[in-house]
Amino acid sequence: MYPPSVPYKPPVNQWRDNLFAHTEYLNKQERWELLEQACAYIYSLADKTGKTALLERSFAITTSLAQNLHRVQALAAVLIKIAFEDLGTSDSHLPSHALGQVGMKILNEINTSAYTDIASYTDIASQLKCCEQQIENSYHAIITEAQNKLLHTASYLGKDDLRLLGKACEFGATAHQGQFRNSGLPYITHPIAVATQLAEWHVDIQALCAGVLHDVLEDTGTTKEEIIAVFGETIANMVDGLSKLEKLEYNSQQEAQAESFRKLIMAMTQDVRVIIVKLSDRLHNMRTLSAKKPASRRRIAQETMEIYAQLANRIGLNHVYRELQDLAFKHLYPHRYEVLAKAIQSSRRNRRDVVGKVLRAFSQRLVSANIEAQVRGREKNLYSIYEKMRRKNLHFADVMDIYAFRVIVNNIPACYTALGVLHNLYKPKPGRIKDYIAIPKNNGYQSLHTILVGPYGLPIEVQIRTHEMDTIAERGIASYWMHKDGEQNSFDQAQMRTNQWLQSILDIQAHSANAIEFFEHVKTDLFPNEVYVFTPKGKIITLPEGATPVDFAYAVHTGIGNRTVSARINHNLMPLRTRLHTGDTVEIITSSNGHPTPAWLDFAVSSHARSAIRSQIKKMNRSDAIRLGEKLLQKALSSLLPENVLLSDSLKDKYLADLQQKNTSFENILCEVGMGLLQPVSIAMHIAELAGEHFNNTIKLAPINLTGNESTHIHLAKCCHPIPGDTIKALLIKDQGIIIHRDTCNTILKTDPELQLDANWDIMQASNYQTTLCLNAIDSHGLLATIAQAISSNGGDIKSVETTSKKLEGIDGFIEFRFVLQVKDLDQLNQITRDLHSVPQIRRVNRV
Repeated sequence: MYPPSVPYKPPVNQWRDNLFAHTEYLNKQERWELLEQACAYIYSLADKTGKTALLERSFAITTSLAQNLHRVQALAAVLIKIAFEDLGTSDSHLPSHALGQVGMKILNEINTSAYTDIASYTDIASQLKCCEQQIENSYHAIITEAQNKLLHTASYLGKDDLRLLGKACEFGATAHQGQFRNSGLPYITHPIAVATQLAEWHVDIQALCAGVLHDVLEDTGTTKEEIIAVFGETIANMVDGLSKLEKLEYNSQQEAQAESFRKLIMAMTQDVRVIIVKLSDRLHNMRTLSAKKPASRRRIAQETMEIYAQLANRIGLNHVYRELQDLAFKHLYPHRYEVLAKAIQSSRRNRRDVVGKVLRAFSQRLVSANIEAQVRGREKNLYSIYEKMRRKNLHFADVMDIYAFRVIVNNIPACYTALGVLHNLYKPKPGRIKDYIAIPKNNGYQSLHTILVGPYGLPIEVQIRTHEMDTIAERGIASYWMHKDGEQNSFDQAQMRTNQWLQSILDIQAHSANAIEFFEHVKTDLFPNEVYVFTPKGKIITLPEGATPVDFAYAVHTGIGNRTVSARINHNLMPLRTRLHTGDTVEIITSSNGHPTPAWLDFAVSSHARSAIRSQIKKMNRSDAIRLGEKLLQKALSSLLPENVLLSDSLKDKYLADLQQKNTSFENILCEVGMGLLQPVSIAMHIAELAGEHFNNTIKLAPINLTGNESTHIHLAKCCHPIPGDTIKALLIKDQGIIIHRDTCNTILKTDPELQLDANWDIMQASNYQTTLCLNAIDSHGLLATIAQAISSNGGDIKSVETTSKKLEGIDGFIEFRFVLQVKDLDQLNQITRDLHSVPQIRRVNRV
């Protein structure tokens, strides 16, 4: 039994214990907590006036309700309201927040004052019947209120459609009869709320009906055939696509989630409205997530952040994307959310004047240029601010750009004119102008983006777009239905881009072996950062950030990707693993003998390329796979073992005996390596271990020669960033492969020399390598520019720079720079270091 929170005096303690003895069915800690809170509340009211005996009727009726298995919100509301009636009082400290919407509705509906006289006081059965009727009336009123709100929001529909929507509400209410949410609300209020959100986006009647009915197949005994009979096949198919596959048995929760996700996404490819309904469903669930247990909240919030927020972004529902991110952040990191929300609220007051000044300046300058425009300022969503703080390691006080401004004009030429006008008002930051009008994002988003240096040096983010673009930016594909009968243009383009993405989803499905693989591919495809590259003929290809020529080849055509052998980037032959950047021109060189290799999976990033590569590798016949596996394993072994050891018959016999113990054959191993199921480096490492045992650990592994075009099992260490010219050593790390370190690296110094391999730089292909320099200098005007000149004049590229003012050697005014550079080799780095030492203000230059 749930323990009392206050020392109840007799006989109240007995009444209270009797009530809780009948509430085992509540089955949740938070429900018992609510009921105990109500008990303690009425006891404190009665105890103050010495009228605790008057609580008997309140406890008696509530106990009878518990015996009839009523919801805890009803129990708490009846307990409190009858206590009010018998004590002749009410209280301003009523726990209305704990009771929630449904509890307060029932409390206001309950009226048993006719039973407070002595004659009828003991007629508990009549009073119970009265209370139960009033509870049902409360539930009915809540449902009616929700339904009226839906019909009002959907008033853009015709009369016939509204009648059909009302029919869907009645159908859903009947199907969900007796079902409740954790908040105590009748379950039907959730699907009606989902449909109300959809109505705010002005979707059509079929999507609205699907919203109202989206849980009837999953949570009730209703069949798909029954829905078809009443609402037709289109709505039934949408509802079916929204239903999880929980009735089937799966090997794991991950597999069940992946199969349900695949069903949802495939239904979306048939009818994009399915995902719009699902996002509305997830949005309402996230808004009401507090009623769930903490573990469930975190799981659902993580899923929302990783999948549903990204889906919203992918189809252009940006306001849903931002809200889902904020809600997920709130439940994943509640303390961080609360601290940041308070900081933003405080900052709001401090920065109100600056925002007002910028808005006035924008409006005045645009008017003087005869540009008709709406200018709006908005606060960035909380999660995006948090992500910036985390990514750049900033305190909130260091985040200057928590506001963004939007300029809405009448047509595209006015967008570019407004951009020029605002650049004349405030100076733009170089390199921060993005034209998404000429090159729209994959989800149809179009705008001009710029960052200006505003009052007091504050950065001002500005988006300039037309009214059509603004609608698409906020409502994405949902805007198609809002403007179905009017001007389409941009809306048709948004629809077309979404259809292209849906087609790519179908390709991924065709190439995926199972639901989990499909799930991972689509998750990869959802994340929004993109690069824009050109074919030799000038066509723009949009790819995910980090894409390589392999991704480009598959984006052009799967057949081209499958025959790719090399690539030219900006007219220069480059390795296939080279990362592409916006503006690159890419030419793919193919061969009839070309084919994908498992190594491509280590650097291909687009879901389409990865699924196509896996599919092609699986289609290889066994003999092809064995030949490829032999080639890959030979390459891995030759980098580990001397030739005389590799050719040793005794080592071969030892390895074959080892395979026989594992009930497999050498051919099977080669086949699995060729098909990408086993990594060649892991097999090579195992053979090297057997070689060491066989030759009594006297074997010396072959030196590793680096050429700059290594296979995927050789990596440069991130801790010391070796570059050509450094003296280097190699370590064999299980499941990672061969890691190359500088011989002065702490990792090498701490490792047993017997476990180290010799390594050399061979004839290197032209490439850039990352290294870090730490500089201490006297702070002075123009110092950073002088340092940058010393680096760039020697051919070095600066990837990033961090500065920290510090007190060095007891003297103020010193500054520390940390430069991350791209250089070709050690000679170039040494020349850069010598030139930096010649700068008078620099006291120390260290390589990290």
